Amino acid sequence: MNSSNRKSSTGVHCLAALGLMLCVVACARNPQPDIAASMPVDYRERHPIRLVDGQRSLQIFVGSVRSGLTPTQRAQVTSLGSDWRREGTGYILVETPAGAANSGAARQTVHEIRSLLKFAGVPQKAMIVRNYDQLYRQDLGVIRVIYTRIEAKAGPCGEWPDNLGPGVLGNSQPWPLPDSENRPYWNFGCATQRNLASSVANPEDLVQPRAETPTYAARRSTVVDKYSKGTDPSTTYSSSNNGKVSTVGP
Repeated sequence: MNSSNRKSSTGVHCLAALGLMLCVVACARNPQPDIAASMPVDYRERHPIRLVDGQRSLQIFVGSVRSGLTPTQRAQVTSLGSDWRREGTGYILVETPAGAANSGAARQTVHEIRSLLKFAGVPQKAMIVRNYDQLYRQDLGVIRVIYTRIEAKAGPCGEWPDNLGPGVLGNSQPWPLPDSENRPYWNFGCATQRNLASSVANPEDLVQPRAETPTYAARRSTVVDKYSKGTDPSTTYSSSNNGKVSTVGP
């Protein structure tokens, strides 16, 4: 091999090595940037509100000598029966303590509970009565009235997998990334989602709207009648009293 061929081969090897070095440097400076973009930025995606099976329960205490419910307990049982008709998704379970100091009184009180539930509109076939073992025999056992319903849940909150201060993020990322990405921290929005889930009256409202309620026919008839006559359809309020609630004093 002459000198010109050796020089040409050396130049090719140098160019190949230079290209390989540039590729390594580029990969080291920008390691798979699409993974960082794959993390959810919207708090509704990080902490979604989920619809799950939940329980509504009522605990009723009775004495060991006298059975029956107090007026407050009767109102609670009746209210629970009405709520079951609106949101219940299964049976109503009535559990009585077995082997407790008030087991006999609790069994007698169950008859009144079932009567009140039936009065509230709960069918007889939708009630199940069973016993459970009381752990401490000398204590008063509680009568549990339970039914299942749909609940909205979010969270858990209070998780801090990333560093909020200057530096790099924590172990939630495949590798440390600078916090200059200007992304919200992981726990951001979790409390808002959890409060919304716990305060909504009907969890299904988070998925789809309710049907429209019927219009007020009397008011609609009055407005249409005034409109057809060419008069003002608005309602006028008298201000003769000027907002006074009493005639005492100036």
